[in-house]
Amino acid sequence: MKHNKQNHSPLGSFTSGASLGGKVSEYADNEEIYAQGAPAPTLFFIQRGGVRLSTRTGHQSSAITRILGVNDFFGELCLAGYPLRMSTAVALKASSIRVIKKGKMFELLRRGNKVSNALVGHLLSSVKNYRDHVAELLTSSAEQRLVRVLLQLAHLDENGPTVVEIPVIHHQLLAEMVGTTRPRINLFMNRFRKLGHIDYDGGLEVRQSLRKILRKS
Repeated sequence: MKHNKQNHSPLGSFTSGASLGGKVSEYADNEEIYAQGAPAPTLFFIQRGGVRLSTRTGHQSSAITRILGVNDFFGELCLAGYPLRMSTAVALKASSIRVIKKGKMFELLRRGNKVSNALVGHLLSSVKNYRDHVAELLTSSAEQRLVRVLLQLAHLDENGPTVVEIPVIHHQLLAEMVGTTRPRINLFMNRFRKLGHIDYDGGLEVRQSLRKILRKS
């Protein structure tokens, strides 16, 4: 059976990143790119490697809110008027990341062509997804949060394919994203697999039926 693969390229027009301007910076494995609470005059575009974003809310432990790959933007909340970073960004591995000044991005957005319109839609969706995810960390159960994280990593919306395959993710990393312990992640993942909602076949297969967990919770 052929499965859809995870797609990290919502904006194919920017596969090189050069049209975005700015400069490319190199980051080592596990190097911090910016910290939560720091000033936010720029946003970023990943050309090589990957990034994880983690957020601390109130007195809770820091939780990973997003895992990003090639052709993904981050730090885009500065465009929505946020003067400070709302999360901490760390390179998952050696990465090449384009740093774009907020003013330059506003120039691109004002062009009103097909590319700028697609960019506006992507950035607005990104801001909404970030805010929704942080709200879920505060209001949902750990099992519900794990379901939403898996669906998000697979880019699997309700109108998407039946099953999407993504790279296998260590349970400790999932625990940090969900804001719970690794043993609980092991428990939930084994349960999801027994129910036929996920499977391992080279990669991690995430199925639409996983949404049933949300409806039952």
